[in-house]
Amino acid sequence: MLLTITTTHQPATDLGYLLHKNPARLQSVEITGGQAHVFYPEATAERRTAALLLDLDPVGLVRGRGNGEGFALEQYVNDRPYVASSFLSVALSKAFGTALNGTCKDRPALPAEALPLAITVAVVSAPSPDWPRRLFEPLGYTIETEAYPLDPTQPEWGDSPYYTLRLRHDGLHLQDVLTHLYVLLPVLDNDKHYYVDQQEAEKLLHRGGDWLPRHPERGFITRRYLRYLAAMVNPTLARLLEGTEEELPESTVDPAGPRVDAQEGDSAETAAPPVAAQDDATRGPAGSTVQQPKLSLHDQRLQQVAHEIYQLAPKRVLDLGCGEGKLLRLLLRQPKIEFIRGMDVSHLALSRAAQRLHLDELSPRQRACIELIQGSLLYRDERLAGFDAAALVEVIEHLDENRLAALEAVVFAQARPAHVFVTTPNADYNQLFEKLNAGDFRHDDHRFEWTRAEFAAWATGVAERHGYQVSVVAMGKEAEGVGAPSQMAVFN
Repeated sequence: MLLTITTTHQPATDLGYLLHKNPARLQSVEITGGQAHVFYPEATAERRTAALLLDLDPVGLVRGRGNGEGFALEQYVNDRPYVASSFLSVALSKAFGTALNGTCKDRPALPAEALPLAITVAVVSAPSPDWPRRLFEPLGYTIETEAYPLDPTQPEWGDSPYYTLRLRHDGLHLQDVLTHLYVLLPVLDNDKHYYVDQQEAEKLLHRGGDWLPRHPERGFITRRYLRYLAAMVNPTLARLLEGTEEELPESTVDPAGPRVDAQEGDSAETAAPPVAAQDDATRGPAGSTVQQPKLSLHDQRLQQVAHEIYQLAPKRVLDLGCGEGKLLRLLLRQPKIEFIRGMDVSHLALSRAAQRLHLDELSPRQRACIELIQGSLLYRDERLAGFDAAALVEVIEHLDENRLAALEAVVFAQARPAHVFVTTPNADYNQLFEKLNAGDFRHDDHRFEWTRAEFAAWATGVAERHGYQVSVVAMGKEAEGVGAPSQMAVFN
């Protein structure tokens, strides 16, 4: 499968900076079932094209499915190596992760620029060319589809369900384009190569929260993205529409229905939910009944951190790596906190946080109690000084390990809040995720994941170097021998 992104923006070289990929080199990343390659078939000052080519191993995909899944012939004759699907979404996040997150190290202001963009996806699967239009036209794209006959020698058989999809937009942020593709290509394909759980709902809220509530097909998109799991679809739609005047949409008939991706005869709706929040690589056993999902692991972490902060009754609090403001929302409910400052490297995330927190609707007194700032934890920043408490919730694992010394200097040597809360995944727990291979991380953009011993050693070293006392506590339900899904260091 092949994705190309072309721009005539001047200078066209900006595309390379945004994607963080050098046009002079072929660059490859490992993905489930194969590799993804990035190269530039066209690289002039006036026009530049970046290509993402997926090379999937059909035999490897069959072996990865486990015994008894699907009917026998489908394991050997299928379109999975060729059709744009969830494999392409994962490849996008791995190959273009910084662009997908709206950051550009060398040109920090560049992600905010709207570019003329042309995108080609070869090929997509859809019952008719109307389906891509339903998904992409409401987002401002001009759509072209090129159909392929089932058999060129038998024209009476008609067209196949496969199309080359071409999208054009006169001015859009590259991050928005990548986000639209990340969400909508698996929706168009109506399949996913991994188990869908509550983490998938969180990803949809994260990637679609800014545009999906206004999309006329939001109900259709949400149902397909979450594989028709009613226990997740309705709560997710409710969260998407939170703070709007929209109502939950009526059920949309999907003539394609869910693809079978469990034992023969079992749909995704009958797959068992995970015991704990799982990641893209996990798949639960088939044949059991879906239960109402419990509070997600992410929400559990946020509530535990908010409770720890509440116990301290601080007046000034920092949320470092605040994202879209979920922890900020909990902190705003604590009356003893007089001022909150949220910082994130992503301007887009801060814009979404401002929207979700309804900052423009607060009274002047309330508005004076919270501030959102853009910044990096790798550089000294005087705006971080003078706070009683700081939280870094699932932040450190997104940095290269060799950059943690810079973060340590900024937070613990220069800012020096009285209390610091740092959470990170517990790598010991990863063995409980059935489809997470040894050495793999829970999320594509994690640079490392530490065991309990590794995290405790780092936290102890930080505390000793900067005059803090530290304790490490479990976050989530503990399992024998491996601990809890996440861990938190509390510095005082």
